[in-house]
Amino acid sequence: MEAAASASDMFDAIVMAEERFHGEGYQEGYAEGSHVGVIEGRRYGALHGAKIGSEIGYYLGFALTWQRLLHRSAEEKPSKKIKALESLIGMIQKYPYEDPTYDKLHEDLEKIRGKFKQVCSLLNIQSDFRINPERSALTF
Repeated sequence: MEAAASASDMFDAIVMAEERFHGEGYQEGYAEGSHVGVIEGRRYGALHGAKIGSEIGYYLGFALTWQRLLHRSAEEKPSKKIKALESLIGMIQKYPYEDPTYDKLHEDLEKIRGKFKQVCSLLNIQSDFRINPERSALTF
């Protein structure tokens, strides 16, 4: 009877070892995947944030330059162009750079893009902003 119990215990140990190794492997894989996911997510977030920052910086530089150029032309009253530029500058200055958890972040970015296109239309300029991953390429 002891031999049968011993064989049964050995069989149970083999079955339980498979389940134990499966559980340990799962836990190790989950921990490693979580770690790699955090690193990959951080890298993606930094890259995406840099692209958005570059785009918004381009819009702000564009708007400030044209605002100064139009003010130099010394018109008697603020034109529609200047008002649109000031609106774009105001939208950019209110953009929440420091809060990535802001729930309307992408919605506000789309509004800025729309206002930029409106300004370009008023100035009769083609609105073409592209980021080339190999090198910085801003085109008009």
